[in-house]
Amino acid sequence: MLDTAVRQRKLYEEVAARLERMIAEGHYAAGDALPSQRTLMETFGVGRPAIREALFHLQKMGLIDIRSGTRAIVTLPTPAFVVDALAVTARHMLAAPGGVQNFQSLRVFFEVGLARHAAEHATADDLARFRAALDENRASLGDLKRFERTDVDFHFVLAVIPRNPMFTAIHAALAEWLLEQRQTTLAPGEDKVAYEAHRAIFEAVKSRDADRAEAAMRAHLDYVTRRYNAVVEKRR
Repeated sequence: MLDTAVRQRKLYEEVAARLERMIAEGHYAAGDALPSQRTLMETFGVGRPAIREALFHLQKMGLIDIRSGTRAIVTLPTPAFVVDALAVTARHMLAAPGGVQNFQSLRVFFEVGLARHAAEHATADDLARFRAALDENRASLGDLKRFERTDVDFHFVLAVIPRNPMFTAIHAALAEWLLEQRQTTLAPGEDKVAYEAHRAIFEAVKSRDADRAEAAMRAHLDYVTRRYNAVVEKRR
């Protein structure tokens, strides 16, 4: 028999939903202080525990900031906050069978698009920053720890070019989540391989050749995936 029962929301969930709706409708704007807990208790006809739980729930959503001794302040969730909220889930997904490969596929899809966009839309200033990042990457050859950092910086420039804060937040998250893969694949001699791949990507973007930029990025990340799989298999 089909179970059509509807779960009754807890008091704090109802209060949180109503406050969230009030924020969305503009009754409270970013920077505004919410009413005191006592006022909220009177407004919603609930006890202090329900109000506290509702406020903690809204804080976890990034909608308010709670500080001791003051009323809660309405805030706007930032892209970094949104991505960071996925961190625990992402770590569990990475640990699952095939998790790293799934995230690497996400990275390929994301960065191939960034490379293509850069070839089509990068400004002269963007290209100058991209060139500087490539030069730093080359200068770090032979120093694997430094190369790892300049590797991330090189790819980060591509995430900045679209001027979309969600892209830079996603890039930072992927760089953190796939850190183990990056460290596994990086070894003496492999930094030179990575640098040459970076140079090919830069030259394609500089030439405004979107197809070549896409192909160069895809070839680079496909190589990283193959090398990671080979190293992991050898360890077994």
